[in-house]
Amino acid sequence: MSGCPVHPQNSDHPDGARLDFSAEMSYGDYLQLDAVLNAQKPLSPAHDEMLFIVQHQTSELWMKLLLHELQAATVAVSQDRLQPAFKMLARVSKIMEQLVHAWDVLATMTPPEYSAVREYLASSSGFQSWQYRCIEFRLGNKNGLMLKPHAHRPDLLAHVEAAFQAPSLYDEALRLLSRRGLPVPASHTQRDWTLPYAASDAVEAAWLQVYRAPQTHWDLYQLGEELTDLEDAFRLWRFRHVTTVERVIGFKRGTGGTGGVSYLRKMLDVVLFPEIWRLRTEL
Repeated sequence: MSGCPVHPQNSDHPDGARLDFSAEMSYGDYLQLDAVLNAQKPLSPAHDEMLFIVQHQTSELWMKLLLHELQAATVAVSQDRLQPAFKMLARVSKIMEQLVHAWDVLATMTPPEYSAVREYLASSSGFQSWQYRCIEFRLGNKNGLMLKPHAHRPDLLAHVEAAFQAPSLYDEALRLLSRRGLPVPASHTQRDWTLPYAASDAVEAAWLQVYRAPQTHWDLYQLGEELTDLEDAFRLWRFRHVTTVERVIGFKRGTGGTGGVSYLRKMLDVVLFPEIWRLRTEL
């Protein structure tokens, strides 16, 4: 790396850059690039399968980072450490922007090009992504049925179950409001975290107190807007997924057995932080 001290005997480059890595850690060593760049194993003879594999693999890498940040942000909110949480949540929103743009690349695959690959996918589907399911659960969209696709892998199921059973980011935000003396009902601070979230007029009233007096509750007000940014980015990610799937396969059923576009459109109606959206009508 450019900041490393230069050993003169290790360089003939006029600027002193290292050229011999026979006994040093190189860029590829640090990033484990042999493993990463050899993880693409096309099953079909189709040229475009490489695009399909790389797009999904890179998305999974972004999701790994997203979960890393999201889990840490949730812990920070639970500990009343909002400034670090804001930084992490802003990063999560930016990661989602990258995931949105990944669909732009996949959308260059035309229907005939995808058809040449599709039969080789068998029943594999993004619907089965355990990382995506953890993201959904960490954001509060809980559905126990979605544990089943991971039951054949106890190691992965453990991660998904942990996300399913834990308070979501929004649950921790509401607990924080309650600790600050805002009237969040116990039904929303001491509940079964595995149940789907149910919107509450009382929770909306608590958020309204924050939004009507932002100077008094500035960090909570900022938290509400960070959550709004996050869901806004998540909606764009979902929407771009729907439009790309429709563009490439139309209304065919998904390889994982879902209705494809019809299933994905239903997911667009899921609202993660309902009271933060509803209160805007009241302001």
